[in-house]
Amino acid sequence: MSASVIDFLATEARFGAHNYDPIGVVLSRGEGVWVWDTEGNRYLDCLSAYSAVNQGHCHPKILAAMVEQAHRLTLTSRAFHNDQLALFYQEIAALTGSHKVLPMNSGAEAVESAIKSVRKWGYEVKGVPDGHAEIIVCADNFHGRTLGIVGFSTDPESRTHFGPFAPGFKIIPFGDAAALEQAITPNTVAFLVEPIQGEAGVIIPPAGYFTEVRELCTANNVMLVLDEIQTGLGRTGKLLAEQHEGIEADVTLLGKALSGGFYPVSAVLSNNDVLGTLRPGQHGSTFGGNPLACAVARAAMRVLVEEGMIENAATQGARFLEGLKDIRANTIREVRGRGLMLAVELHPEAGRARRYCEALQGKGILAKDTHEHTIRIAPPLVITSEQVDWALEQFAAILTQDFS
Repeated sequence: MSASVIDFLATEARFGAHNYDPIGVVLSRGEGVWVWDTEGNRYLDCLSAYSAVNQGHCHPKILAAMVEQAHRLTLTSRAFHNDQLALFYQEIAALTGSHKVLPMNSGAEAVESAIKSVRKWGYEVKGVPDGHAEIIVCADNFHGRTLGIVGFSTDPESRTHFGPFAPGFKIIPFGDAAALEQAITPNTVAFLVEPIQGEAGVIIPPAGYFTEVRELCTANNVMLVLDEIQTGLGRTGKLLAEQHEGIEADVTLLGKALSGGFYPVSAVLSNNDVLGTLRPGQHGSTFGGNPLACAVARAAMRVLVEEGMIENAATQGARFLEGLKDIRANTIREVRGRGLMLAVELHPEAGRARRYCEALQGKGILAKDTHEHTIRIAPPLVITSEQVDWALEQFAAILTQDFS
């Protein structure tokens, strides 16, 4: 590392809270699937800021929309109307088939908003006794880092020494419809679940699982809340991951790629019943639905569709997945994925995935480890066949090495 890189890292370590353990690279520029570090080295981004830059780094049309709006009006608060919010509502509703939209900022805020909304629906519409609403979640979930959310996490790192936690959540195994059926009671208001568990290592449920889940929720008047903050907006080769089984959630959570990586934008999308219970003064956000966020999100959605990124994710994801499966390496335990949401799980005896990610950096690939033995792979949806093939060559070179 050069002196300047060491200075950057040392300054971060000195002043910053140590709540992350990043790969030792200092990035300064990005374009499309590529990022460059401060020393001019180029890397293929295989994380996409945890799927926040599905549209690629610094997409020119999203950038233009942001700059134009920033010159006009950035923030009014929701005390007043602005000329971008209604258009954002209209366009995201048309794209996703939603009836009501609640704009927020971060993904965690969208999750918290959904929790509040389904509880309110449970009390005012379903008739659950006040203070007794139950929400079912899955083990190994990841829905954010707020106090309310980590209270129903099963990850010790997320929970330890952050309690006490709020009650009202039941935890069941992911991918087990029978467990869901057994957990539902008259006080159950919602089932909150990721279509694919990303942070857990790209865990894909059995085929037909969400069809059963949808049927159970409908039969028991339970709101199905799908956290599509990572899986949504093309990542899995469909606009929404729910489309792989032809179902519709009652509440859908979007974030990350909703702004193409330019600005924190999230949204709770629902039927009229759930968000229809909110009244003025009961929930809000100073920045939620601001004109800059709305203009950016409108452009981010538009390029996703107009430039065929969703279809490209399906095509290139299949190519990437098959290429990874073709790598003959004793280190690999399993390769799995859907669209451009992929993972390589290593045998424990192969050593920690972090070492492989650091070696990939030397080959011009930036990927990230999760749960010690899994490498997550999620490049921007604009990746080409040639870039996939080049990336596969680098993965093959590293995965055939033994770092144990």
